[in-house]
Amino acid sequence: MDTNSIQEIMKVIHEFFPEHTSIAISNTNEYVYYQPSKKLDLKIQPGDPIKEGTATYKALLYGQKVNEFIDPDIYGVSYYGMSIPIIEEGETKGAVTAILPQQPSPFLSQYMTIKTDENWYPVKHSEVLFLETQLRKTFVKTLTREGYHRLNLSELELFLSSESFIRCHRSYIVNIAFIKEIQPDSHSTFLLEMNDGTRIPVSQRYASYFRRSLGF
Repeated sequence: MDTNSIQEIMKVIHEFFPEHTSIAISNTNEYVYYQPSKKLDLKIQPGDPIKEGTATYKALLYGQKVNEFIDPDIYGVSYYGMSIPIIEEGETKGAVTAILPQQPSPFLSQYMTIKTDENWYPVKHSEVLFLETQLRKTFVKTLTREGYHRLNLSELELFLSSESFIRCHRSYIVNIAFIKEIQPDSHSTFLLEMNDGTRIPVSQRYASYFRRSLGF
C-alpha cells in the first residue's frame, strides 16, 4: 500500500470519526501504519503481526466489515474496533481499522445523507435496500427515493451495521431485510431478487461468508 493510498484513507477517517480515534492500517500479515490517539493507544508498531481475535484479524479472515468490542486479553485494554478489508480486483490486500474507547455517535450508524439532483436528503439505514458502486460514488436505493453518497462503497461500509447489511459483491452491499429471494445462478454463485425487483449477484468471493451468515 503506497503513501497516497494511506493519506486518502486518513482523510476519510478524520472527517467522520472523533479525534480520540486510533487508526491502524495493515496488509494481510502485519500492520503498515498506526496513528494512536491521546485517549487510547494499543502500542502497535508498523511491522507488528496481526494478533488473532482483533478486529483487523476478523475482517481479514471473513473478508467482511467487523464492528465489535474486543476483549482486553489481547492488548491489555478493551476497545471498540471498526475494521474493513481493503479489496482490490476481488482480492483482499489489507484492512483499515478504527480503534475507539466506545461505540461512535449513533447518528452515523442510523442515518446517511444522499444527493438527488441539487438537494440532499438524510435517510435511515433501515430504509436502504442496497448500495452499489457507480463511478467512484455510491448509488443508494431506499424505500422512497434514490441518490448518491459521496463516499465510495468501502468507506461507507464502515458505518453500516453488520447485523443488517452484508457485502455480496465488490460492487454491492444489500440490506438483508429486503432480500425477497435467493436464486442459484450460473454466472455468479447466487442471484438476489430484492423487494423492488432489482437483481443483484453474489460473487464467488463472497459466497461462503454469505451462506454462513444467512445459515443455508
